[in-house]
Amino acid sequence: MHPVVKPALRRGWRDLNTVQFGMTPAHALTLGPVDTATGSFLELLDGTRGLPLLREEGSRMDVPACQVDALVGRLARAGLVDDARGGGPDADALREKTDVIERLRPDLATLSLTTQEPGGALARLAARRALRVQVRGAGRVGALLASVLSGAGVGEVDVRDVGRVEPWDVAPGGLPAESLGTRRDTAARAAVRRAAPDRPPRHVHSPGSGAGEPGFSLVILAPRDDVAVHAPDPFTAEPLMAAGTPHLYAGVVEGTGVVGPLVLPGESGCARCLHEDRTDRDPAWPRLVAQWRSGRARRVGACDVTLATAVAGLAAAHALTFLDGESPSGAGARWEVSVPGLNWRARPVRPHPGCGCGAARRAAERAEREDSSTDGEPRATMAVQRPSTKRGREPGAARPTGTWRAHV
Repeated sequence: MHPVVKPALRRGWRDLNTVQFGMTPAHALTLGPVDTATGSFLELLDGTRGLPLLREEGSRMDVPACQVDALVGRLARAGLVDDARGGGPDADALREKTDVIERLRPDLATLSLTTQEPGGALARLAARRALRVQVRGAGRVGALLASVLSGAGVGEVDVRDVGRVEPWDVAPGGLPAESLGTRRDTAARAAVRRAAPDRPPRHVHSPGSGAGEPGFSLVILAPRDDVAVHAPDPFTAEPLMAAGTPHLYAGVVEGTGVVGPLVLPGESGCARCLHEDRTDRDPAWPRLVAQWRSGRARRVGACDVTLATAVAGLAAAHALTFLDGESPSGAGARWEVSVPGLNWRARPVRPHPGCGCGAARRAAERAEREDSSTDGEPRATMAVQRPSTKRGREPGAARPTGTWRAHV
């Protein structure tokens, strides 16, 4: 292990014996008490030295080897230390692509904030290169969304759409003006290739094995039709539900941007759950949807470039969070924002008992297991307490040793 204090976190001394890593409440941590020798030793954690060399240099700075190991271990458990040579074979292969690493260095720094284990950030970045994502829709939202995912290191981003690029499809970061008149999917795929930091690794199949292309890790539905954004058609997603393919909805309708739900088949609410729930709350909903879908399609909808960019960015962030193995807030919810107020709000998409996706049944089974696990005893409530904004110690009082979340 070659420890390095995560460079994404700025460092500052709260007093002579307490160092704070990070500025924002989401990631700031404080370490203390720290004596002068230990404070100087922290400067050596830059990723150029392994633990044996750190122990040697620490002894010359009056920091015993046992204290070096304890400090590095504490920082690692707190998520403050990365391993400059960790991450496994795929990370090693990516590390050799210095031009790609330089291109993705900001993304790597962000991943270091969300991964606890040393070397985990580069491992996740390397894992993205093996993923396949499909974006269905190459309008202002879909084309930009696909390019963002490609630029973030996703290895293969396929785009599907019909028709040819119209003047109103052109947007910064998406389809360029020179693509006017070409096929939408062809132009969007070219934009994806331009955004990619390098050529994606090829998926090799053994001759005669009968193995087809690997499935998609995620499908994103970003339709240009505003009705499909507002009222996603459950029939469109049936093949995805049958194949167990996670899928995410995103788009703009009448000046309202929509991201979600992220559908995990059989686990979270789907498009049919959304339809059934709306029908329960508004009996006229099916009649309205039928009229909207059968009516004449609008040639140009309300989708200004700033709103489309915001929706594409948030949808890409939700997609990457899921692809990196985390649970984004888009699972089981639709995030909506409307002009001119631009206040994001989340609307839950709950599993509906009348939908055949099975999510409601599984939710009920989980709830039943949780209830039975208590054996009739009252369930304890876990309290989580943040540090107080008031200083809770007298001057000169002993400070507890350890690492804790900073209240900033």
